[in-house]
Amino acid sequence: MKELLGVQLKNWLINAGISEYWSVIFQSAIASIIVILAAWISDIIAKRILITIITKLVRKTKTSWDDILLERKVFTKIAHFAPASIIYFSAEMIDHETLQQFVQNGSYVYMVILSLLLIDTFLSAGNDIYNTLPISRSRPIKGYLQIIKIFFYALGIISVTALFFHKDPFKIIAGMGAFAAVILLIFKDTILGFVASIQLSANKMVNIGDWISMPSKGADGTVIDISLNTVKVQNWDKTISTIPTYSLVSESFNNWKGMEESGGRRIKRHINLDVKSIHFLSDDEIKKFEQIHLLKDYMAEKKKEIQENNPEGEISVNQRRLTNVGTFRKYVEAYLFENPKVNKEMTFLVRQLQASEKGLPLEIYVFSNDQEWAKYEAIQADIFDHIFAIVPEFNLKIFQNPTGDDFKKLTN
Repeated sequence: MKELLGVQLKNWLINAGISEYWSVIFQSAIASIIVILAAWISDIIAKRILITIITKLVRKTKTSWDDILLERKVFTKIAHFAPASIIYFSAEMIDHETLQQFVQNGSYVYMVILSLLLIDTFLSAGNDIYNTLPISRSRPIKGYLQIIKIFFYALGIISVTALFFHKDPFKIIAGMGAFAAVILLIFKDTILGFVASIQLSANKMVNIGDWISMPSKGADGTVIDISLNTVKVQNWDKTISTIPTYSLVSESFNNWKGMEESGGRRIKRHINLDVKSIHFLSDDEIKKFEQIHLLKDYMAEKKKEIQENNPEGEISVNQRRLTNVGTFRKYVEAYLFENPKVNKEMTFLVRQLQASEKGLPLEIYVFSNDQEWAKYEAIQADIFDHIFAIVPEFNLKIFQNPTGDDFKKLTN
């Protein structure tokens, strides 16, 4: 039909007294103008009328998936096919073979590119819709969608190549087997990332929103994106670390998800007590500590126990006696137990470690109720502020290496 219209237009020009050579030129020019006008009108109808109607309908619906499709401009990309299709199918009106082939090939390539962009956008919109579901946090699909995108982009490139070289696409695909080794080398990271993303997802090693730390990559923060080739981590200083996906499988990293779900965050620090300051409690010290609220019950219990177990007339070396370091340890336990910001249902220890040339380490091993970094650090600081300040009350000293002031005092 379109070819018939082109022939009739050409014959009408010849009958009007125009030579056949110029009739072909005028016919091609008129046909081109008609095709461009038709494409322009269809573009206006598709974009300015249909898209406007679709937008109004989408805004009125209660579902969110159509809003995502609208934001991703899926409908706008579909509208681009209207003028492209008209140009492609109306090109037969052009009687000039070279020009006709050029217009058809150009519109074909344009529609292939449009198709690839539409598939890319549609898959991205599908990922956005999937991310609204609770399962998306533990089972991200972005990496798999990227594999599908690569597949369609490869088909698009093969299709365009086959058009320009006038080859069967299947023959081109068959001939690519010879370049398999080159392709594997080029897409090495993609292949490794694909395998790694499957392992990460299947083993639930890391999900979006998890706090991970990977010192070898300078990453310590929250996972904000998991793709085929990379995992993006927003560090606590708001910088972004990009880690190859396969590195999370081939190298070690810490995932703090278990800690966050446990309801507590570990506080594990110690202070070094000067061994020379450790001694048995005197009667005056016992009386002093009996007045401390946190030690009142402990001191009464220990005093009774010592009186029952110490025979009269025994020298002090053979008797059980309280020490300032033991009493201090019990005080720290009681202080932490009464602290509302310490989780009592998790591991709760105040223990001595092996003494060394740096003194006797007294370790605090407890969990805070709040896992938020700033609040956790504040809780930890408050605890040790108090412990450092209360140490002298037990006639103990904190060990530290001598400084210039210490040597100066000795010389004086």
